[in-house]
Amino acid sequence: MKQNQQNPVLSVKNLKVHYPLRSSFLDFASKRTLKAVDGVSLELAPGEVLGLVGESGCGKSSLGRALMRLQEPLQGEISVLGTDFLSLEGQALRGFRKNIQMVFQDPYASLNPRMTVGTALREPLRVHFNLTSLETEKKIGQTIEQVGLPLSTLKKYPHEFSGGQRQRIAIARALILDPKILIADEPVSSLDVSVQAQVLNLLKDIQKNLGLSMVFISHNLSVVKYLCDRIAVMYLGKIVEIANRKELFEKPLHPYTQALLSAVPIPDPRIERERKRIEIKGEIPSAENLPRGCAFNTRCPWVQSKCRESEPALEDGGFESRRVSCFEALSKATHPTP
Repeated sequence: MKQNQQNPVLSVKNLKVHYPLRSSFLDFASKRTLKAVDGVSLELAPGEVLGLVGESGCGKSSLGRALMRLQEPLQGEISVLGTDFLSLEGQALRGFRKNIQMVFQDPYASLNPRMTVGTALREPLRVHFNLTSLETEKKIGQTIEQVGLPLSTLKKYPHEFSGGQRQRIAIARALILDPKILIADEPVSSLDVSVQAQVLNLLKDIQKNLGLSMVFISHNLSVVKYLCDRIAVMYLGKIVEIANRKELFEKPLHPYTQALLSAVPIPDPRIERERKRIEIKGEIPSAENLPRGCAFNTRCPWVQSKCRESEPALEDGGFESRRVSCFEALSKATHPTP
């Protein structure tokens, strides 16, 4: 894959996150598992924003939590800034975590209701840095102003703020340790549409000004198009296509990507009425019992016998930084159906 020539700040290889399933509290012998993330490999370049999109339940959030080691993967490799992240334990892990921080989906649940904003921001500085009181207060003041909030915010509790303000506080908490990588898991999905735009603009400005590398997880393709440099499309725990923003939106290769993009509304009513939508028929298979071969074969309009027997690899899609997991995608792109 051709992209930024510098070494990636984040590298993931064959990552798997499986959850054991039990039919009852006492069912300890069950061997059923839900394959939330099933063999994902990707890279994040310095200063890049990588979008991760897909339907609800496709494994996006599980992947994000695994990247933070909030959920331990079943197998695979995660390299952060050239360090084997999965090999770190105890104090070494706690100390290294300042390099990779996360903004969660729900700002109502991710902030401690018993801590003032100032206390919530002082705590990580106390744990990770040996700063004087003056240095700590200066850092906190700079960070809270960086997310567009007044200094008076520091003396208040989370319940005194709106959803958008709470998410700004959550972003400040993630930024307070000067991380190199930010994982943003649906950070605007629980906010009003008008507030979403403000928070997205804030994230975009912060990422540009600080040169942050970011994994932005979302189900909203319009949001991802606005913010991200490259986009990875997930389906049932696997990445089915990854490409830079321009390539993906102008010429999607995978049939699932094509269907997702065709569902994005267009503001021009005339174009919206005339364009052809691609409908995906059938139900999403259970992540507990994935179909043999390609995971998309039960709903794919291009399905062939080989799709039901073998799983297609995520291979070069014929363009710079483009990879696609489909036996038919390249031939369809080269010889489109009339």
